Amino acid sequence: MAPIPKSMSGILIEENGGVEALKWKTDLPVPQLQDDEILVRNEFAGVNYIDTYFRTGLYKAPLPLITGKEGAGVVVASSSPNFKEGDRVGYVADHSYAELAAVPASKAIRLPEGISTEQAASCLLQGLTALTFVREAGGIKQELGISLGPWTLVHAAAGGTGSLLVQILSVMGAKIIGTAGGSEKCGIAKKNGAGWVIDNRSEDVAARVKEITSGHGVDVIFDGVGKATFDLDLEIIARKGKLIIFGNASGPVPPIDILKLGAKNISILRPVMFNYTVTREEWEQYSAELFDLILTGKLNIGIHNTYALKDVGQAHSDLEGRKTTGKLILKI
Repeated sequence: MAPIPKSMSGILIEENGGVEALKWKTDLPVPQLQDDEILVRNEFAGVNYIDTYFRTGLYKAPLPLITGKEGAGVVVASSSPNFKEGDRVGYVADHSYAELAAVPASKAIRLPEGISTEQAASCLLQGLTALTFVREAGGIKQELGISLGPWTLVHAAAGGTGSLLVQILSVMGAKIIGTAGGSEKCGIAKKNGAGWVIDNRSEDVAARVKEITSGHGVDVIFDGVGKATFDLDLEIIARKGKLIIFGNASGPVPPIDILKLGAKNISILRPVMFNYTVTREEWEQYSAELFDLILTGKLNIGIHNTYALKDVGQAHSDLEGRKTTGKLILKI
């Protein structure tokens, strides 16, 4: 194995802002391992909307910052008894936009045969988000069966997380409505398992939901868009429905009058995947289930594009510009 260098390349945020805030550096210090950490030589890093929130300052973090929440590669040093040099791992932890990352062992998982580092960096954060939100926030279990599954709706159903939500909901037997913009994205949502797809550029979403569900409405809504779709969600949700808001692609949802929820006994959740995978048992359980879905062909990780690490600004622009229909990854 190659020796550990004294400096490394990576992306540094010194001030919050637009994509110009993502500075390519070649002289960053290599992180020093703390107790129960592993040093991973990253091969790939995932690009996620949460990365843009830390870049802009919507989510606060001390600066300067190496951002990135998801990566995969090979262990080159370890202070953990559970990992050794040479292990192939994936992880959901900070600072993946760099050549090397010090990762808490509790947030890493050894990759099984058949799962590449490219796949791991493409699936872990969004895949675990989709899986835990379906299971925990939505309360949707596979034993419901096709005919008994709840009415569900996924906004941005052709995007990275949206595509995975649709596929997992299909496995669980839910009745799935997807929304997407344009015929190409609608086709992707349909291919991934949505039984009904609404083009939100040309169709009245509320009217179509009423028609599709025969007036019942949607039992569980998965909304990563945020501000732009929130009022629509309250209109189309069924009595006793669950509204799961997990993203701010159009901006954060403004404060609401809680009395509005009483009209239909609506439950609103703002879950965070990390709080569903706190214990090692939870982390391993959900990671194993996610890998099994991939290995058995039930879940396809669609990669929209692969960028060089120094071109991460273009990846952020494409993501924020709604130009993508799957996962974006960085090759380190």
